[in-house]
Amino acid sequence: METSFLPSIMPAEKLKAVEKALLDTFGDVNLTDVTSIKGGLSGSLVYKIAMDSQSYILKIDMDASPVSGDNTFNCLETASQAGVAPKVYYLNKSEGISVTAFINNVPLRAVYNSPDLLFTELAKTIRLIHQMPLFEKEKNLLVTIDTLVTEFRKSGMLAGPILDECFDYFDVIRKHYPWHDSDNVSSHNDLNPSNITCDGERIWVIDWDVASQSDRYVDLATTANFFVHTDEQERYFLENYFEGVLDEYKTARFFLMRQTCRIVYAMLMFKLADKLKPAGENHGNDMEVPDLKEIGERMRAGTMQISSYEGQMIFGKAMINESLKNMRLPRFNLSIDIMNR
Repeated sequence: METSFLPSIMPAEKLKAVEKALLDTFGDVNLTDVTSIKGGLSGSLVYKIAMDSQSYILKIDMDASPVSGDNTFNCLETASQAGVAPKVYYLNKSEGISVTAFINNVPLRAVYNSPDLLFTELAKTIRLIHQMPLFEKEKNLLVTIDTLVTEFRKSGMLAGPILDECFDYFDVIRKHYPWHDSDNVSSHNDLNPSNITCDGERIWVIDWDVASQSDRYVDLATTANFFVHTDEQERYFLENYFEGVLDEYKTARFFLMRQTCRIVYAMLMFKLADKLKPAGENHGNDMEVPDLKEIGERMRAGTMQISSYEGQMIFGKAMINESLKNMRLPRFNLSIDIMNR
C-alpha cells in the first residue's frame, strides 16, 4: 500500500508525527494495511497497522498535552515493563503517539474454561498492576465521581424516582466511604472486557489513558462488575487477589465500590449517548431495560452494540438498576456500618 493513503486516514495535524513514528519504528512509511479500531472512553484514535505481515497498534491521543501525554505514556511504559501491557515499540509523549504490539484476542472464556481459572487469572493480573511502581498522577476519585453525577443531574437528560433513589443511596456511600485512605496503588481505572485481552496463553491489559494512582478497589470492583455474578464467585475472586487474607472490612468496601463503579459507568454511558441522540428525539425516562446478564449475552451474540446510542442508553440504565438492586439489600447498611467501625 502506498503512502498516499495516510493523508486520507490520519488527522492532518498529526500526519508528520505519524510518519516520523513509522520511520523511527520500521524505517519505512509504506504500511501494508491499516484498519481503524474504535477506541475507549478517552477519544483517542486507534489503528491496527501492518508492516511486512506483522501487526501492531498505532494510537493517537488527539488531546495530548505535555502533562497528560507524560502521564498516559509513563503508565503505559511502566505496565509494559512489568509485563502487564503489550510491548511498546515507539512513544512520542509530546505528540501523543504510540506503537505497541497487537494482541490477536482470544475470548477469555475459551482459554479459561472454568470460572475458577478465570477469576484466578483476573485477580493475578490486577495484583500485578497494583504491585507496579506507583504512578505519578494521583486522581481524586470523589471529585471525579461528583463531577460526573453533578453534570448528569444538571443536564436533565433523564429523571425519575429510580434515579433519585439511586443517588440518595450514593449520598450515603459518599458520606461513609474512606475516600481519603492513603493506601493508593497504581490503578488502570477502566478494566472493562474490551481492555482485558488474551493471546491464548495469558492476559494483557490495554488502553492506559485514564490510569493513575487510585483506590485498589476501583480495579477490583470494575472487573467484578463484568465478570463476577455470585457471592461464591466474589469470595473466590477476592481470596485470590488478597492471597487468602479476606475479612469483613475488605468485602464491605468492595461491595460499596461495586455500586459506585456501576453508577460511574452509567454516567459515562449517558454522557456518550447524549452526543449520539437523534435530533428531535427525547431520551426517555423509562428504566425498564434488560438486566446486565441479558445485555452481555446480546453483546456476545452481536445483537447489541455498546457504541450505538440505543446500546449506551440501555447499558447505562441497566447499570443504575443493578446498583440500586444491590443497595436495597441488607448488605448495604451492614457495609456502611463496617466502614464506620
